[in-house]
Amino acid sequence: MKNQLMILFSSLFLFTSCSKSSDENYVPIETYPNVTTAFGNNINLSNLANYANQTIPTYITKSNVGSNLISNKGATLGRVLFYDKKLSSNNTISCASCHQQANAFSDVAVASQGVNGTTGRHSMRLINNRFANEAKFFWDERAINLETQTTMPIKDHGEMGYSGTNGDEAFSGLITKLSAIGYYKELFKFVYGSEEITENKMQLALAQFIKSIQSFDSKYDTGRALAANDGQPFSNFTAQENQGKNLFLSPPVFNATGSRTGGGLGCAGCHAAPEFDIDPNSRNNGIIGTISGVGIDITNTRAPSLRDLVKTDGTTNGSMMHTGVITTLQAAIGHYGTINLAPGNTNLDPRLRPNGFGQQLNLTAPEVNAVIAFLRTLSGTNVYVDSKWSNPFLN
Repeated sequence: MKNQLMILFSSLFLFTSCSKSSDENYVPIETYPNVTTAFGNNINLSNLANYANQTIPTYITKSNVGSNLISNKGATLGRVLFYDKKLSSNNTISCASCHQQANAFSDVAVASQGVNGTTGRHSMRLINNRFANEAKFFWDERAINLETQTTMPIKDHGEMGYSGTNGDEAFSGLITKLSAIGYYKELFKFVYGSEEITENKMQLALAQFIKSIQSFDSKYDTGRALAANDGQPFSNFTAQENQGKNLFLSPPVFNATGSRTGGGLGCAGCHAAPEFDIDPNSRNNGIIGTISGVGIDITNTRAPSLRDLVKTDGTTNGSMMHTGVITTLQAAIGHYGTINLAPGNTNLDPRLRPNGFGQQLNLTAPEVNAVIAFLRTLSGTNVYVDSKWSNPFLN
């Protein structure tokens, strides 16, 4: 009997041990004391936040996630890197300094503050980046993918100051700095099985965190889930919101001189539903100024998703466009209402110059108000408050 009890006890112990070891989220927290000290309850390595298996609506079909699939471990490391001011040369600027959760991961300032001045373009919102056909990043698409993009601001003299020029340390100096920090030793070992920090590992983790930022709890999503397609009236929309949706989706009819005589506004030609991301073939939208006010910039052909342009109450998430020159939805719609063929703009999107003329949409006040009402339905609430995207350094 005694031997049988010992065998049963041994079997139960083995079963419990195997069950724990097979659970990818099971980590003895005492193994990572520096993480516990730095982040307290904000990061629990034995119970990771869900980044990898979030609910995605069935009508969302676009994805540029690539081979760097989101994992709970990788995105957790990415969250720390995203919010850590130690990634800047003077320990004052993080990625989140310019991309704030409270503002749909954008900035209320027109030009964001860096370690050596301000940014040359307005900070782009980081919403639903992976649900797009466009895989390139920055307003001018100079980053071939998100992974490449993530460390480019760190290497920028003005932004985060590890440029290796103008008296800056090279990026290798940042690697040395992070390698001496206890919580990074533990986190990189936790994610990659080794304490070694490399730029590629940083890029993978940062990109996983940014790719995980999604917003699908809007009034639009509620209506779309109940409809067979976007063209149907949404049962939860007001008459004005449905009118705005129709105007947004329907192409305009132009006369020979580019003046609209019927149809909708054609917004979906560049920002197709249901993702509302930018068409990869888009060229610039006629705004060719610069934040500095010097010269023109015709290279801006990328834009964020139109989701969460504003909060649900209509409050803006900062100004719009690469120059921040647009501050309201009414002004944004008004810009497209009258497109001027500016001298020097050889890169204007052809959809904005029908028959060779700058489009004139001849908008009525009810049409403008209807499109504004529709655009507000694209805003959710969870992305602003979900703790998995919040600052882990805060108590």
